[in-house]
Amino acid sequence: MFTGIVQGIARIATLNDKTGLRTYQLEFPNGFCKDLEIGASVAVDGVCLTVTALHGDNAAEFDVMQQSLAITTLGDYVQDGRVNVERAAKDGAEIGGHPLSGHIDFKAHIAQIRELENNYVIRIAVPPEWMRYIFAKGYIAINGASLTIAEVNRQESWFEVWLIPETLRMTVFAEKTTGASLNIEIERTTQVVVDTVRNMLTETLGPLMPALESLLAQQGEDLGQIVQTQVPPPK
Repeated sequence: MFTGIVQGIARIATLNDKTGLRTYQLEFPNGFCKDLEIGASVAVDGVCLTVTALHGDNAAEFDVMQQSLAITTLGDYVQDGRVNVERAAKDGAEIGGHPLSGHIDFKAHIAQIRELENNYVIRIAVPPEWMRYIFAKGYIAINGASLTIAEVNRQESWFEVWLIPETLRMTVFAEKTTGASLNIEIERTTQVVVDTVRNMLTETLGPLMPALESLLAQQGEDLGQIVQTQVPPPK
């Protein structure tokens, strides 16, 4: 498990493609690898990877299978690229963000960036089928960073996050440009509640369910807005 609090930025020192597999060697900030062992888990831009080899005090290797390369941004990375990294949480560790599994749900892309005084606003375009799990003031993990959703537009399928200077300093977000792909992990409690409510409505309404969704769409709303009232607020 991870907390969504990025602990540093690593550099992709080398990458080596094999049949059905890609091996990354990452160089970490000083102290990051203290007590790191083969078999340990590290979140790399939000993707849970296993340490397969250690190189000195500040570097380690990770094997990434073809499926992970296909559904995350790891398949697009090149040598000298920079990534967010976080060690697996230890028992009793403070959860400064929210619990993450390191299992990416989908890729999204940056639709717009607005730079304001002491704030950095990223608008993220999302595949429509995933918008049902995204709510204003809810949690979401973007490239392994736990962030609070500021605004949601369901009709245009996007949401926004606001980043403070400290977040920009500790992550790679300031290096991203419009169109860049991002790894997204939705908040699991929200997913469970949304899916449970939708299943209950489907079982109750049966054939009337498509008609309800069509009516809501005509009014510029969707079932997600109804479900939102059932989702517990972030803690």
